[in-house]
Amino acid sequence: MRLGSLALAAVLAAGSLTALPAASAPAAAGPRISVEPEAFDFGKVLQNKVLHKDFVIRNIGTEDLVIDRVSTTCGCTVAEGYAKLVKPGQSTTMDVQLQTRTYNGRVERKVLIRSNDATRDPLELKVQVTVLQQ
Repeated sequence: MRLGSLALAAVLAAGSLTALPAASAPAAAGPRISVEPEAFDFGKVLQNKVLHKDFVIRNIGTEDLVIDRVSTTCGCTVAEGYAKLVKPGQSTTMDVQLQTRTYNGRVERKVLIRSNDATRDPLELKVQVTVLQQ
């Protein structure tokens, strides 16, 4: 009987099977964008407020990540303060601001990040809020 079979028999006899930790995956070839978080809910907020949330953009690839363009789905949302070039293994922070204005009820806006990562172009972030009347 082989050693692997003996180990498996011992584990089965013990009545439990625990997975071994997976080896770290190598970085994906080329530029690869990752954002934390990809969505954020501000909760319940009054009208005429400016809300801020920082999103961390990481390059988990092997080549430089170039952020070509960032756009939003409304003039009430702004994304700024990020580096346009992110080296492999590095990150940059993007400040997303949402103005509640005189909205009432549930509001959802998107931020679209266009980059040289062909697997996630564009990358879509979502911010949402429930706006309460004053």
